[in-house]
Amino acid sequence: MLSKTFRTSRRPTEHAPDANYWSRPASSLLSEMQTSIRGLSNDVAAQRLLQFGANRIEQQRHATALATFARQFRNPLVLILIFAAGVSALVGNGNEAVIIGLIVLASCVLSFTQEYSASRAMESLRRQIFTMAVVLRNDVEKSVPAQEIVPGDILRLSAGNLIPADSIILEGRDFNVSEAVLTGETFPVVKSAGLSAISATVSQRTNMVFMGTSVRSGTATVLVVSTGNQTEFAKIAKALERQIPETDFARGIRRFGTLMTEIMLTIVIVVFVSNLLLHRPLIDSLLFSLALAVGLTPELLPAIISITLSKGARRMAENGVIVRRLEAIENLGSMDILCTDKTGTLTEGVIHLDGCFGTDARPCDEVYRWAKLNATLQSGLKNPLDEAIAAAADNPGDRDMSTYSKIDETPYDFIRKRLTVVVRQSPGDPTDLMICKGAMSNVMSVCTSVMVADRPEILDDARKQSLDEAFKVWSAQGFRVLGLAIRQISRQPTYSRDDETQMSFAGFLLFLDPPKAGIKDALAHLASRGIGIKVITGDNRYVARHLAETIGLDCEQVLTGDELNRMTKSALFGKASKTNLFVEIDPNQKERIIAALRSHGHVVGYLGDGINDAPALHEADIGISVDGAVDVAREAADMILLKQDLGVLLRGIDDGRRTFANTMKYVSITTSANFGNMISMAIASLFLPFLPLLAKQILLNNLLSSIPSLAIASDNVDPGQIEAPHRWDIGSVRRFMFSFGLVSSAFDFLTFGFLLLVMHATPDIFRTAWFIESLITQLAIVLIVRTHFPFWKSRPGPLLSSMTLAIALLAVAIPYLPFADWFGFVPLPLSVMLGLVAITMMYLIVSEATKRWFFAREQHHGGHRGKVRTPIRRHR
Repeated sequence: MLSKTFRTSRRPTEHAPDANYWSRPASSLLSEMQTSIRGLSNDVAAQRLLQFGANRIEQQRHATALATFARQFRNPLVLILIFAAGVSALVGNGNEAVIIGLIVLASCVLSFTQEYSASRAMESLRRQIFTMAVVLRNDVEKSVPAQEIVPGDILRLSAGNLIPADSIILEGRDFNVSEAVLTGETFPVVKSAGLSAISATVSQRTNMVFMGTSVRSGTATVLVVSTGNQTEFAKIAKALERQIPETDFARGIRRFGTLMTEIMLTIVIVVFVSNLLLHRPLIDSLLFSLALAVGLTPELLPAIISITLSKGARRMAENGVIVRRLEAIENLGSMDILCTDKTGTLTEGVIHLDGCFGTDARPCDEVYRWAKLNATLQSGLKNPLDEAIAAAADNPGDRDMSTYSKIDETPYDFIRKRLTVVVRQSPGDPTDLMICKGAMSNVMSVCTSVMVADRPEILDDARKQSLDEAFKVWSAQGFRVLGLAIRQISRQPTYSRDDETQMSFAGFLLFLDPPKAGIKDALAHLASRGIGIKVITGDNRYVARHLAETIGLDCEQVLTGDELNRMTKSALFGKASKTNLFVEIDPNQKERIIAALRSHGHVVGYLGDGINDAPALHEADIGISVDGAVDVAREAADMILLKQDLGVLLRGIDDGRRTFANTMKYVSITTSANFGNMISMAIASLFLPFLPLLAKQILLNNLLSSIPSLAIASDNVDPGQIEAPHRWDIGSVRRFMFSFGLVSSAFDFLTFGFLLLVMHATPDIFRTAWFIESLITQLAIVLIVRTHFPFWKSRPGPLLSSMTLAIALLAVAIPYLPFADWFGFVPLPLSVMLGLVAITMMYLIVSEATKRWFFAREQHHGGHRGKVRTPIRRHR
């Protein structure tokens, strides 16, 4: 749906119709809007674009740099800390307040630069995907971006189009529109030219189409009356903007944030009250407690997630996958079943007309001529079969085609599965020729006779059986077979689907779409990553099974649309996971299959590009379409493949899993390290005669340790982390936090004992030594737990390595730098430094052993929990 910015705040009245325009004749509207059935001129359209503004909805303003920067200070902890620093300045501790203020500012600037660059990058990616519309300009059809549509434009609409603006129907044929986005009604609504009552509601205006809805079948010519913020969809979008539901991943992050907040508040209150009871200065106690809160909170988490996902999206774009919704990356990494149609994904997608045969199964020029008239004169839904017929090599059947003129047509729809064109060979003919082609069974259902030696004969059971046998033989050989029928009908003003009766079956059209090169390898690679392939197609069982056998897909279990119709919800639930081939399926059945798989605990992706794929794309956890798909399919999708190739999708899946893995690295590592350090400081503050770290030292430690975390988004990922689907598991993160946090605290207490009992350290030496030890261990633990392998066998990303090394060197050098005394640091004796090195080495050894124990335990628990998990629900 269109979701951009409308340039004007108020709709100009010139060239805009008055209210109740749906109740007035189209001729008066054309005159009032100073346009005609031939459309606007290019110059007038350009003027109106300046006057009315771009055809976009102001659904969400893009955040400016200033607004993004200001948002960094909305964190309550940051605001409280700034307030406390101000109080500190007022009581005469100005240096402390300035240092704290500078550290807070540096942290906010760091977060701002990353978040803002990530948002700009995503906007750049989204601009690569936009909707086009067919408009009449100077009486010539041309395709223009939907945002350039203006009031007074004349649009051509056909099946699959997303309607770009509120419009009045001037002409329509078998025109059905899906208005679920406006009315919630799932069934298509019949639309036609005419008038609606003045009091008609949106759902009752049958002579109108609305922005954001989509064409289900038929064709229409419409007059645009409202664009941008003046459309009905814009009014609804503004209301929906406040009701956007969160994804499961976002909900998990929020719940985790709640957990951290509860722990943080408990620690802050206990430490603050305890320090007051120990008669320590109020301001120092307050600043220390708040610094603990900031140190415990992974305040860069939103920025890290945004950075990681946006970098993942950019990497996926380089590999040919455009991400329309960032949260979809997490679902892509979790996907364990991919459902797809066969055409263009498993096959080359370049369909060839292989032959035209009569009812005697011999090549027939007449059948070719009738098929070409039908394919080239129809003006409805464009499809590769008609293109294949039109592109077929010269044939004797091409002779005399120029003598035919089109009289009428009944467009293809997904219920009839037929396309009928009515032609007339000469103006004086008393009859017209009706040519119908489509799915074999659907064409046969309107036939009462069969063409034999150029004359119709009764279609009895024997002939039906003979035709059906020919159809099965060709289908089993991998051909897609359409039926073709004709009828000589007395001339009449117009024709409709009711005239598709008493036809004569004339012959067969055979199309060939060979399997795509390398498709076996692509399926094997998907299987090696824990992803099963299920084919859901409208094609008949014979051609679908032939393809499955050719590409090595298991097809022992085949489910047809008729069988599915007779199944209960529970029966389909049991059958869907065991079936890899679903054939002769209609659009609503696709949706049922996806729902059944999801309810079975699978994370389901659906790859589709047609109008009949939209319901399934909505239902799937991850909807995937292609750049050349119809508008409604691209709009329903979470991701767009720039090339319809499973290899492109496979690279996207790997990128999605890398992105998810790196996001979870930050969540796990940062929270465990922060938790351990803050617990240590909180406990130490209750027993030491001085504060273990000053507030400014805690904040500096937190800032420096956060810098390498920004490089996690580009870190290398172990092969094992992309070979299988992964899910957000807050329980695992909580266990990780406590396990590694307690190890960290144990070594903190060992450090305290060494400094106090062995070295008899002064408060300044104690704080300096523990600052260095705490910061270096936080940096080192990143390199250890970022991989399931021994840390020396898994190379971190270059940026993460260099930033970690740089901060570690800075940590050791800080006590010797000119500004060290600002933070209360002093140079350390060599004996203290050697002791810290020994403690750090022991910490790394124990952490490596803990890691092996933890991941082995998690894998064991995961096996006992089983593979069926609660499915991720994708919200719209």
